[in-house]
Amino acid sequence: MKYDFTSILERRGMDAIAVDDLGRTAFAPPAPKDGFDPIPMWVADMNFPACPTIPETIIERVKHPAYGYFSTRPEYYDAIIRWHETRNGVTGLKPEHIGYENGVLGGVVSALNVVCSRGDKVLVHSPTYIGFTGSLNNNGYHIVHSPLVKDANNVWRMDFDDMEQKLASEQIHAAILCSPHNPCGRVWERWELEKAMELFRKYDVFVVSDEIWSDIILGDHKHIPTQSVSADARMRTAAMYAPSKTFNLAGLIGSYHIVYNNWWRDRIRKESSLGHYNNMNVLSMYALIGAYKPEGYEWLDELRQVLTANVDYAVNYIRTHFDGLEVSRPEGTYMLFIDCSGWCNTHGKTIADVEQACWDAGVVIQDGRMFHGPCHLRMNLALPLSRVKEAFARLDKYVFNT
Repeated sequence: MKYDFTSILERRGMDAIAVDDLGRTAFAPPAPKDGFDPIPMWVADMNFPACPTIPETIIERVKHPAYGYFSTRPEYYDAIIRWHETRNGVTGLKPEHIGYENGVLGGVVSALNVVCSRGDKVLVHSPTYIGFTGSLNNNGYHIVHSPLVKDANNVWRMDFDDMEQKLASEQIHAAILCSPHNPCGRVWERWELEKAMELFRKYDVFVVSDEIWSDIILGDHKHIPTQSVSADARMRTAAMYAPSKTFNLAGLIGSYHIVYNNWWRDRIRKESSLGHYNNMNVLSMYALIGAYKPEGYEWLDELRQVLTANVDYAVNYIRTHFDGLEVSRPEGTYMLFIDCSGWCNTHGKTIADVEQACWDAGVVIQDGRMFHGPCHLRMNLALPLSRVKEAFARLDKYVFNT
């Protein structure tokens, strides 16, 4: 490969909560026992060096020693438009459809605030990304969960009957769609999105589509932008994107929305401006421009191969070594959502016992209960395969086959 996805990146002491916060904050897992180095597999950032054009572009800008007020460069919009056209076949996207957001969750809240009143109900699929739970609760909205269900092939699917029953009976006029889904890793097929959006049209529901993971697609799967499935979906949906998951830029801050509905877009921008906080950082602008250069396209294609291989290894290892664990092979993202119910029942353990054993051995996974997985682990596989193999060797020896 042209780019480096095998070197073990030393992140300790470099401001990474994935390793530096262990045992120090309530949100982070505890530090491992003596003798184990931490393998960070919890918070959703990557343990790979960034695409070289990102620091190169930032450094070139930093050489000019003035960092005052600035306007968004045309190259920023051009890069986004070209990216979506090339990667997802999007046509008709113009600069006026694109708006800056400090973060996807802030954009979700701004979009909902325009079309909802405090106390309104919002439909969200479960398992549910913890960021949705926190943001909706903190802003006074009531979450109505529509559980995803597994089909005969162990694939997570939307339960359209359940969705319609709740839309019809609960006076719901806003929904969040996670595409690809976090934490289950589903990359929705066109027919699924068409059917969901037809239900939302029928019950006059505005949709906020979180597509931050849309570049991290595994194997031969393909991301379908929600706004592309119909003329109505194009106008009913506010889509949220960012280069942060794709290129590991969360620490630089910088997301964006795509909204074709003029009425909604103008009000989202107004809503996001009210706190005078939602302003682009000049270096995050250059980071996006650097990420969306031709080298970024190459880097992402290689990353997808690496992540697909990591997922294949992890899923196959679980199925052949760990009786009582169930996992659906993710089609997108770099996260696994592992059901430990069978193992815990057989061994008389709780999911808390499993998590503590993982943490003690330095396999720093995340508690799946906060994502509405009652006996689940959430595991980040965006690290060199050698570290993935070491993590599973420890799980074998110290957790599931002791």
